[in-house]
Amino acid sequence: MIKVLLAEDQGMMRGALALLLGLEEDIEVVAQVGHGDEVVDTALRTRPDVALLDIEMPGRGGLDSAADLREHLPGCAVLILTTFGRPGYLRRAMEAGARGFLVKDGPVEDLADAVRRVLRGERVIDPALAAAALSTGPSPLTDRERDVLAAAADGSTISDISARLHLSESTVRNYLSSAIGKTGTRNRIEAARLARHNGWL
Repeated sequence: MIKVLLAEDQGMMRGALALLLGLEEDIEVVAQVGHGDEVVDTALRTRPDVALLDIEMPGRGGLDSAADLREHLPGCAVLILTTFGRPGYLRRAMEAGARGFLVKDGPVEDLADAVRRVLRGERVIDPALAAAALSTGPSPLTDRERDVLAAAADGSTISDISARLHLSESTVRNYLSSAIGKTGTRNRIEAARLARHNGWL
């Protein structure tokens, strides 16, 4: 049996995925969590072969959880399943050690097949997303530019961002200016929107 840990914050979706996977003769869902902070502890306790992770969860997201699993349980294959088919997410997922990346609107049959394939060591990536990732290219933002841009995305003032990230206001302005320049946008709101669309935030 292939033991699967399922991490998805939406209860109905989590239940539906568990039910669908449970219909497969060779797959058993050994654990379900709805919060990213529960992934590693639950995985260490249940020892799944494959972790099926949503990207956006409360606490630690799926990308952070994938990196945590690579460190604490390297034998567990990670498959990202998300609503957000953004090229930057795919690139970051692969960097975090994920073996697969599928979007939730794909065919149901593909999911069980992907679980089997990542366990065999194969890479399973949504073809349209792979093409988009290649055409979009890697994120031009540094980690700090990304942090500052993410903090600015909700309309926070320079002063608020400065206090939240423990940076001087001039440093915040410099990072925002650099991020705007690199994204080819006119202001920080546009820069944040583009970066979020591409999965860089």
